[in-house]
Formats: sequence, C-alpha cells, structure tokens
Amino acid sequence: MDHNQEHKLTQMKKMVQKHGSSIEKFSDPTLERFLIARSMDPSKAAKMFISWQKWRKSFVPLGFIPDSQVVDQLEAKKIYLQGVSKDGYPVMIVKASNHYPAKDQPQFKRFVVHLLDKVVASGFKGKEIGNEKLLGVLDLDQLGYKNVDTRGLITGFQFLQSYYPERLAKCYILNMPWFFVSVWKMVSRFLDQATLDKITIVTNDEEKSQFVREVGEDVLPEEMGGKAKLVALQDVVLPPLVED
Repeated sequence: MDHNQEHKLTQMKKMVQKHGSSIEKFSDPTLERFLIARSMDPSKAAKMFISWQKWRKSFVPLGFIPDSQVVDQLEAKKIYLQGVSKDGYPVMIVKASNHYPAKDQPQFKRFVVHLLDKVVASGFKGKEIGNEKLLGVLDLDQLGYKNVDTRGLITGFQFLQSYYPERLAKCYILNMPWFFVSVWKMVSRFLDQATLDKITIVTNDEEKSQFVREVGEDVLPEEMGGKAKLVALQDVVLPPLVED
C-alpha cells in the first residue's frame, strides 16, 4: 500500500468511528476491500462498510448461516467447492440445471450468504479475515426453462456487490443456451461495470481451453476438461466464517 492509499484508509477509519461504528475487529485488508469497491473514496467506503456491518448484524445474527437453516437448498446439490485455482482462488461451481426458483426467498438469501461465506472461508491463507477472493463457474449445461431464475441470479450478484465487495476474482459462464442470452442481458442491467468486467462467457473451444488453463485441471471436473470429481458444498467441512 502506498502513502496515498494509507492516507485514504486512515480517513475511512476516522469516518467509520465518527459515525459510532467500530473497526477494532477488522483488519486493514478487510477495510481496503470497501475502499477499492468505492474507487478509493473514504466517505463512500465508510458508508458502505457501516451499512454492511448493520446488514451482517441483522441478517446473520449468529455470525454464520448453519446448514440447518438452508436444508432445502443444499439438498439440490447445485453448488460444488473444488479446491484452489492456479492463482490461489477457491473455485465454486454452480450447476444451474440442479436449481429451481425458490419458493422461500428468505431461505434462498440465507443460502447465498451460507455458500459465499463458506467459499471465502476455504480460501483463507491464515487465521485473519482479509482480502480473500473466489472464482465462480456458472455451468448452464442442460439448463431448461424450469431452471431459469432471473431473480435468483440478480440476488446472488447483488449480494456479492453489496455485501462481499472485492471478493469476486473472476466468474466464467459455460454452455449458455440461446434462450438464456436475453435473460443474461436483463441480469446484466443490475450489475456494476466492475463486476461485469470480471465475467467471461465461454463460447468456443479456444476459450474453453483457456478457461481450463486459467482455472487448472486439478480442480475442474472431467466434464469441464479437468481431472477432478465434483465435491458438493455440504461435503466440505470447514470452520464457519464469522465476520463480526
């Protein structure tokens, strides 16, 4: 971090404290994520951080979402946690054909937090929560109209943008069917440019080969050109992520 960044981080901390919020339990890398997400504007970053603290306290009162609160979503076996990519990011694979629009929206939102917390936690290099990122793969293979969930996709990406700033390293979308193009255009309207810049739609063999090289054969399943087996999210045992 250069001198200018340090100065802006100091400004952000003062603004957070001025509004009566605490930064005591949070590392500099955590606060820096909010700064980066708000284009290094200390005032906007402080507001985002305070808003996030309030949301976390009300929506995740235990500090984490246990499996017992998202049983229906876990049973679908649509999220897989595959280990770490070549660049050191935990790899999350979403099998969209195993998903159906949720009748219980509150539970779906809890599930989004549950899975993002768990994926982020799997990328920890040490004990302190910091700037760990994740790599997502959205696989639309065998997607049917019954699986399309525009609202759910928007919710997932908006949670990433609002509550997990700078957690997304990259997202690949595979096997997009023709009818999903219009759905994606609609979803894209709700995403900021920084998020869109991290999303790659894989459309041909050359791009697929590059995708495999970038992510790594050791973590991708055989059906995606890798050598690994799919590992369901609930089968990965980790200490829960607790962000105070």
